[in-house]
Amino acid sequence: MLDTVSTDRVSTLSALANAGILAAPLFTVAAVVQAATRDGYDITRHPVSMLALGDLGWVQTTSFVVVGLLSVAAAAGTGAAKATRALHAAIGVGLLIAAVFRMDASDGFPLGTPEGRLTTMSGHMIVHNAGASVSFFSMIALCFVLAAGFRRTGQVGWAVSGRFAGVLFALGLAWAMTGGTGGALTLFLGVAIAWNWIAAATLRRRRQA
Repeated sequence: MLDTVSTDRVSTLSALANAGILAAPLFTVAAVVQAATRDGYDITRHPVSMLALGDLGWVQTTSFVVVGLLSVAAAAGTGAAKATRALHAAIGVGLLIAAVFRMDASDGFPLGTPEGRLTTMSGHMIVHNAGASVSFFSMIALCFVLAAGFRRTGQVGWAVSGRFAGVLFALGLAWAMTGGTGGALTLFLGVAIAWNWIAAATLRRRRQA
């Protein structure tokens, strides 16, 4: 009986961890498809979060909710160190906050919105940015935490690529936060590179375990 319970628990945790690995590619595909099809949206000017605005905004909101829950599932299912679990959970919680509190319309999106960047932010946009920041900084930190684990086991390629992904995301985020040209694009690329590397690294660790 105990063996059965133990086996069932391992299977459940494994399923949760595997679900978490899907978060990054699902988010990336959903964002790219919407960026290519939403009228008036320009990924070099508009952050992905702005896709949650307008008549089809529910698509991006659903994406935030799904990938947020998948990231929390990864935290619950992984048998990794406490810091790794905490960072997975923080990524998920930040995304769920971003799903509930939306950005303000600006810079011509959705269609009909006046051109130009915002000069003030609403309360819900401030909370959105706070949630997104939690996710962003957690992703950057997780890249370095996982890279350190690979370095300890002599997997140099994975260690170097993890640090590279973290640095790229940090640079892309800094460029976007300072209002650099094309900052929305550098932010998205940073998220896509770092988060999909985390997914690949997590899958590798699971296969080795």
